Amino acid sequence: MTLREAKSRGAAAETLKRVARRLFAERGVDGVTVRQIAEAAGQKNHAAVGYYFGSKEALIRELVVDGARLIDEARNAWLDRLEAQGGPRAVAEVVDALVYPSLAAQDRENDYNRFIVMLSTTHRDLFMDALGGRWNSGYLRCLDHLRRLTPGLTATLQSQRFVFLGASLGSVLAMREAELADASREHPTWGSAQTLAHFAQGLTAMLTAPAPPEPALDPAAAG
Repeated sequence: MTLREAKSRGAAAETLKRVARRLFAERGVDGVTVRQIAEAAGQKNHAAVGYYFGSKEALIRELVVDGARLIDEARNAWLDRLEAQGGPRAVAEVVDALVYPSLAAQDRENDYNRFIVMLSTTHRDLFMDALGGRWNSGYLRCLDHLRRLTPGLTATLQSQRFVFLGASLGSVLAMREAELADASREHPTWGSAQTLAHFAQGLTAMLTAPAPPEPALDPAAAG
């Protein structure tokens, strides 16, 4: 294979990936066929996905890792800086390390977080297997710091709030992407850096809220 042919193949594969990620973000992985991906990418060969990636699932896995690697590297670098300074010392610092690096995979298509939310909702096992316990190390480091910084919560309450945290983080960032992908009008709310700061403050408030009171014991039940 010549260098020109190798570059052409690489460009075609990248186009297929970009188109597939957008379609998956809009319709979910079950709502898109490999034929539709090839056609939208301008490929005359409808078997192009199989040719370049082997299968639709292999393409999905590669898309997951492409973005997850960028986010994980950015998040770990963020935490490394905090830890080098003796931190993080507050929940808000950890939340920032969750929110802002999540934009590392964002490009002009504004679709990676939407793609991930759709995939993890319908095919969580595939999503987690694609990560392979490798490309979410920064996220897990954040949770370890949050456990340390929320000693007033029981392990059960911490786990519950971490579930709320993950769901909120993904859904809000996906909503933001969907709005910003609409080029037909301005999006002053979602385009503002202050919006992300406000979102981070909201997540911090959720994590640091006092534990709910224990329910009162029913005397009748106790008797």
